[in-house]
Formats: sequence, C-alpha cells, structure tokens
Amino acid sequence: MNGNAAIAGAETSRAQEAPTSTAAASLWQRSRRWVLPLVGIAILGLLLSHAHKVDWAGAWHALQRYSPWLLVAVLGLATASHALYGCFDLIGRRHTRHALPRWRTWAIAVTSYAFNLNLGSLVGGIAMRARLYARAGLDEATVAQVVGLSLATNWLGYGLLAGGLFAAGAIAPPSRAPIGPGALRAIGVVMILLAVAYVVTCAVLRGREWRVRSRRLRLPSARLALVQLALSTANWALMGSAMYLLLGQQVPYTTTLGVLLAASIVGVITPIPAGLGVLEAVYLALLSGTVKQGALMGAVLAYRALYYLLPLAGGVVLYLFLERYAASHPPADELTTR
Repeated sequence: MNGNAAIAGAETSRAQEAPTSTAAASLWQRSRRWVLPLVGIAILGLLLSHAHKVDWAGAWHALQRYSPWLLVAVLGLATASHALYGCFDLIGRRHTRHALPRWRTWAIAVTSYAFNLNLGSLVGGIAMRARLYARAGLDEATVAQVVGLSLATNWLGYGLLAGGLFAAGAIAPPSRAPIGPGALRAIGVVMILLAVAYVVTCAVLRGREWRVRSRRLRLPSARLALVQLALSTANWALMGSAMYLLLGQQVPYTTTLGVLLAASIVGVITPIPAGLGVLEAVYLALLSGTVKQGALMGAVLAYRALYYLLPLAGGVVLYLFLERYAASHPPADELTTR
C-alpha cells in the first residue's frame, strides 16, 4: 500500500513539473527572438567602448623594438594557445554528446576566448557562448554544462601549474606582500591537491548522476578529466613561453610563467576589461629588480598586442561569420544529444 502511494506521489510530482518545464521552454522560445539580438548589440557596444582605452601607440612602439622573426614566433605561440583553448569546448561536446559539429563548437570557443580576454568573462566566457550556442540550437542546460566544463578545464591546469610553482618556491612574493613564502608554498600544495582530487572524484563517482530541475548532470570520466588537465596545462605553458621570448630570456622560464599566472588571477579578481593596467602592475611588482622597467613594459605591451588585440580582430571576423552562418542555417530542432 505504501509502495503504491509512493509511486502515485512520484507520478503526481512529475505531472506537476511537466507543465512548469513546458511553460519555461515556451517562454524561452518566445523571448530568445529579442534577447539574443540584444546580447549581440551589447557585445558590440562594449567592444567599441573598450577600443579607446587601449594604449595603441604604446603597443605599436613596443612591437617595433623586436625583430620580425621573434614577433612571428610569439604570434605563433599565441595562435597555438587560442587554438588549444578552442578544444576545451570539444571536451564539453564529448561529455554532453551534443550534435553540434566539431568545427562549429571549436569556433565558438575560440571566438568567446578572444572576447573573454578583452571584455571580461561575463561577456566572452558566458554571454558570447550563450548567444552563439543558442543560435546553433543547443538548449540552455547543455550550454551550461559545456561552459562549466570549459571553465573547469582552464582553472584545473592553472591550479596544477601554479600550485607546482608556488610549492617549489619558484615565485618569491614582494617584501610588502601580505603573504609570506611559507604561506605561498602551502597554497601551492592545496592547489595541487584540489586538481588531483578532481580526477579522483571523477573516477570514484563515474556514472553517478544528479538531477537538477529535471536535467541530468554527471561528472566526466577520469580519462576525460586527465585530458582537461593536459590541455589546460599545455595552454598556460604556451602563454608563459610567449612572454618568456618577449622578455628576451632574461628571466627564467619558471619565474616568467609564475608571474604570468599571478597576473592572470589578479586580472580575474579585478573587474577591469582585459586587465588593463593589471599585467603591468604585477610584472613591475615582481620583476622590477630583474628587468629594466622600459624593457619590462615593452614586453607586456607587446604581449597584450599579440595575445589580446590581434586575436580579438580575428575573433570579430569569426563572430560575424558564425552569426551569418547561423542566419543561413537555422537549427531544425534542439541539438541536445546524438
């Protein structure tokens, strides 16, 4: 008797949830026609407002100080890094098994990354992806999983690399910093343990699912988690290599990478588009006694031009292409699973 009551209660609950889910889906279908264009207009407006804040003259003078071959090498590293970041969303594609083509998934991730670096994570990492994926026909739950896995991939590799450098004492905090070398080493160990714990958790809880608002969520496999770590670690290493070349190899690679990682997390904490001024401040604080200030600022400006601004130009072109492609290839239905 109790079992029958429980079954009846579950069926009643599902019957009550169904109209709610249907109503929410219907509301989204009606509102997406004007919400998505507004998001696109807002993104382009932010892009235009950001343009006048960039020190274009300083970046150009910094680039003129380097040999063309060195700039080509750095640009190659930057291009490889952006291309590798595009693979982060392919991990989400593999995990969610959505049917969007690989090239389009990769292109959306690359475009979003370029905007993310210059306009902030809310615009590039979230709003841009949400618009382009919605235009492609993915439902919001699948998009949320793809974006979540991409963000996790990025910061897992960061935690592993930064944790290793901090734990090894490769970065010495400034004398006036509120944190000492011992505390920094301890933080590094914790960061490594968190990255390892993620892989272990994925292995232990493999196949287990959680239901959130009638959507099934699950962790990736341990193998996919290791791919996340490998891709992200390689991406951060490429970024450090680009700055290492621009600094004329005057600073050890581990130190250069460590400073870049420190500047990146400060840039995330500080709500300034593209971290304007943040990179310069962190590099001056940590390397002012090692590299001359003029050379240091020149390297940072050159890095900004080659890793931020030039890819943004390519991102704008790719964004316009994706918008045009979406207009001429409207999705027949939701591309949730294959």
